[in-house]
This record gives sequence, structure tokens and C-alpha cells, in this order.
Amino acid sequence: MICSEEIRLAKYADVVHVAEMSRDIIESGLGWSWTPSRVAKEIGSKNANVIVSVEGNEVVGFAIIKYFNREARLNLFGVHPKYRRKGIGTRLIRWLEETAVTNGNGVVYLETRLKNESAREFYKSLGYRIVQRIPRFYMGRETAVRMAHDLWSGASQE
Repeated sequence: MICSEEIRLAKYADVVHVAEMSRDIIESGLGWSWTPSRVAKEIGSKNANVIVSVEGNEVVGFAIIKYFNREARLNLFGVHPKYRRKGIGTRLIRWLEETAVTNGNGVVYLETRLKNESAREFYKSLGYRIVQRIPRFYMGRETAVRMAHDLWSGASQE
């Protein structure tokens, strides 16, 4: 397990690296939709957080979450392949979930490719459950699985 990485809010200097990681490890085969300008827009948004995990000077993981009234949507999440299975992804997700609860969001939704079984298993290990299947979600040709995590289950709700 890596213990020396830091999780922090992304800076504009991180935009290109996050966008390129998205293109190369998440959007592969779909075209590039999370371009540097789109990532930068989310960094500047009052209703979103863009976070990165940094090892030394290298961004090794990232996530983008958007907050709504009582729910949040994890729009983008990735960890560089050589840093996977070291706890980085779990720490990124937990950071976002704690922030979501503080913000009053009780549920986090996300989508992942139907064929990405390892992603589904990772999210399931963190408490996410499949709630919907969405045909042609990705670029009109790939099916997505929508997953949700109820952050309030077991906690008192007002």
C-alpha cells in the first residue's frame, strides 16, 4: 500500500494530466470528451470537486464529482494502472463521500461501462449497487451500468 501519496483539490496545473489520463485509461475507444477545458470548467465550478492523488510530483489518480440537492454524481474517476490495488482509489472515493455527506448529499451515483467488470467489483466493494442499465450511454454505442451508494443508510437522517 502506498502511504506517501497526497489527496488534494486539483489545481489548474493538473488539468492536462487529468484529461490525458481520462482519455488514455477511461475513455479509450470512445473519443475524448473530458478534455482539458472541460476538466478546468469543473475545477472552477461551485457545485463540483476535482481531486487528485499525487505521488511526488506525479498525478496518479483523480476524481470529479458534481453535487446536486440531496445527491451527488461521480462523473469521472481513475487511477493510473501501475498504482492500482494500493488503496489510492478507495481513499479518493472515501474523501469524496465524506465531502458529499458534509454537503448534505445522501446518495452518490456513477456510471461505468457494462463490460468493465473490475470497476463494478471495485465499486461494489465500497458499497455501491447496480440500480440501472443504460443502453447506448457511451457515444451512442456502449451500455452503461448506473450504480448508487446510499451514504445515509445506517446514519440518522433529518
